[in-house]
Amino acid sequence: MRKGQDRKKLRLFLATAIIVIAIDQLSKLWVRANSPQIELIPGFLNLVHVENYGLAFGLLANQTFLLIIISVASLLIVLLFLHYLPSATVLSVISIGLVFGGAIGNLIDRLHLGYVIDFIDIHLQELFHWYTFNVADTAITIGILTLIYSLYRSGLFSKAYEHDQKAGS
Repeated sequence: MRKGQDRKKLRLFLATAIIVIAIDQLSKLWVRANSPQIELIPGFLNLVHVENYGLAFGLLANQTFLLIIISVASLLIVLLFLHYLPSATVLSVISIGLVFGGAIGNLIDRLHLGYVIDFIDIHLQELFHWYTFNVADTAITIGILTLIYSLYRSGLFSKAYEHDQKAGS
């Protein structure tokens, strides 16, 4: 790949990550200042203020140092993935930027507050209640799903499968 293309992809990655970090941190700043209890869509969507001391689904609660180590290791893996991703597409670069920006957004909370601020509360009346989450979590989830899609579209999965089949023969 040409250096010019590499620079463009790096700028796209950084711009995506910075936008995610900015939106995430600004939304959390607003939540901290206002401690909302707002029902946006009755029976479905609320804005609330939750202090999350664990990972997704409350895993590893109150293990702040371990969670910071996991976050930093994850960020390094994301950067390595970006560097070594063969023939990265615009979609894959944006996807990696979403994951990186989301991870940085939550890491900022952990370093600054000792917990992550969550505020998006989705439920279906009293029948179903999802875990409260934030913009960073959303960016990570969308980034991972679009990266998987991008890798599938690039044929990387089928190439890996073919390579595995040849190695097993």
